Amino acid sequence: SLYPQLMRKNRQLNQVRDIQVQTGFNMHAEGSALVTWGNTKVLATVTLDPKLPPHLRGQGHKGGWLTAEYAMLPRSTHERLQRERLYSGGRTQEIQRLLGRALRSCLDLSLFPNKTLMIDVDVLQADGGTRCAGILAGYAALHEMANKLIYKGDVSEWPLIHEVAAVSVGILKGQTFIDLEFSEDSIAEVDLNVVATAEGKLIEVQGGVEAEPIEAEMYVQLVAAGIGAVGYILEKVKGQL
Repeated sequence: SLYPQLMRKNRQLNQVRDIQVQTGFNMHAEGSALVTWGNTKVLATVTLDPKLPPHLRGQGHKGGWLTAEYAMLPRSTHERLQRERLYSGGRTQEIQRLLGRALRSCLDLSLFPNKTLMIDVDVLQADGGTRCAGILAGYAALHEMANKLIYKGDVSEWPLIHEVAAVSVGILKGQTFIDLEFSEDSIAEVDLNVVATAEGKLIEVQGGVEAEPIEAEMYVQLVAAGIGAVGYILEKVKGQL
């Protein structure tokens, strides 16, 4: 039927927006990447801190640690956002933890003994999918850092053990959508963020229904569609890393 095509002006329901990755965007950081994902633009930088966070010091923790911070710039959205100067809001904390878990899963932290990798993810412009763009930007920034460390002989082996990305999948008016932009995201009946590897292994699914409960079978289909889209995204950006 024509119905699915009528739902999106510029792309098919299962089509991911155009994604551009520019590594080395920040001259000061150990690794950095600017991801332009449709109209969403996200910058990630990596800082290598020569000590573990306080909660891991003296605990016999072997290897290093990775932690992430996330922020949306005041004019990243249609109306100006207040800066979170003192305390991160609930949404920010939730996204930071997601970013941390996703990016820890792709890294061999035993190669960074007693060090902390700080990933700073800043949303410059938001049009849906900022946390997914943040995961890809963080992965690309780690990739650039890894290239530099290998070149300088600071690590003995390639530290990235998985290629990692994420994509949103949702249901809107009964149709399955991949990679929701804000106008879709804000009215979706189901909205999931699927984090996975290039081999098709699942790291995390975040999200749920906004309206009626769905069948477990439908949930599994949505996750599978997300895993497929992640594989496509990682293949697409490979030459840009």
